[in-house]
Order: sequence, then C-alpha cells, then structure tokens
Amino acid sequence: VANEGGKHWTVNEVRALIRIWSDKNIQHQLEGTVRNKRIFEQVAARLQKFGIDRDWKQCRTKYKNLKHEYKSVKSAQDSGSASKSMKFFNELDAIMGHSTMEQASKSDNDESERLPEWTEAKSEKDSIG
Repeated sequence: VANEGGKHWTVNEVRALIRIWSDKNIQHQLEGTVRNKRIFEQVAARLQKFGIDRDWKQCRTKYKNLKHEYKSVKSAQDSGSASKSMKFFNELDAIMGHSTMEQASKSDNDESERLPEWTEAKSEKDSIG
C-alpha cells in the first residue's frame, strides 16, 4: 500500500492545483520567495475547500515536478523537437509562458528583476540529485 506521500494525483486534483497556482497573488508570492512553506500551506487549504486532501509538502512537490516537466518540454520544443509533450502543458504555458514573456520584455540590464529567476534556477539545480 502506497503511503500518503506516494498517493497519485488525479487529473482533477492536478487541475485544481493549477487553478490555484494560476492565481496572480499566488504566482507573485512564489516568485518573490525561496522559503515557500506558508504559501503551499495556503494552497493546501484552498485544495481542502475543493475536498482535496493534500498537505503543503505534497503540493510543493507536485508544483516543482510540474514546473520541471513544463520547462523540459518547453526547451525541447524551442530546440525544434516536438516529440516531448505533457498532459497539462497548455494550462502551465498560460502561467509559465506568460511570466517568461514579462521577464523577456524587461530591460536586460536590470539585474534586480532577474535575481528571482537566478535563485529559482539555483535552488532547483540543488534539489535535483
């Protein structure tokens, strides 16, 4: 029997997580911090309202995995390989693609705007492995 942490997410659970993630307020909070336990506690509480019983760690792990998979598919597409795809790509592209467009349109010499992107990439790299 799988333990609670290993319980698979249903399509509806993932959709609900993405719906909450697409909230501009949640996105803004996630962009601004590396220590995000409190944000994912809010996300878990909002999932509870939909009758979805997930703790903050499960939400954070699913968020990170979805984000990682999205970036991997996106970079494969950008390099001309259409073979990679994922189930919620369009929903995530609406969130992630949108934020990368905003970052791309900001001036390149504004280091303070690029800092969260750098720290995020570093923490993701550190957690792999």
